[in-house]
Amino acid sequence: QVELVESGGGLVQPGGSLRLSCAAFGRIFGTFVMGWYRQAPGKERERVAVITSGGGTNLADSVKGRFSISRDNANNVMYLQMNSLKPDDTGAYYCNVQLLAPIKGEYWGQGTQVTVSS
Repeated sequence: QVELVESGGGLVQPGGSLRLSCAAFGRIFGTFVMGWYRQAPGKERERVAVITSGGGTNLADSVKGRFSISRDNANNVMYLQMNSLKPDDTGAYYCNVQLLAPIKGEYWGQGTQVTVSS
């Protein structure tokens, strides 16, 4: 069983920055993918950024050059650094982990709200 706890959301003006954190509790090992997803009101949840167990990263085109994803392996924490925020970045941000091998599973956090507004 894995528990994911997000923090760091809030209200920020356009052009501002926030750093989201996702603390993972439980057994995360082997091959896995961790990521951040977001959901704006009235829209489907979309993938923002992912990081693999090997350290590879992938970001959505809409956030490239502005967001970065990283992971502190020693403390089992994943981060999403968000710079140059836009109103379109507003939404609930969710942490996700997909365990691929040797065990399989998928877990979600409860989400943290990010609001970009003047």
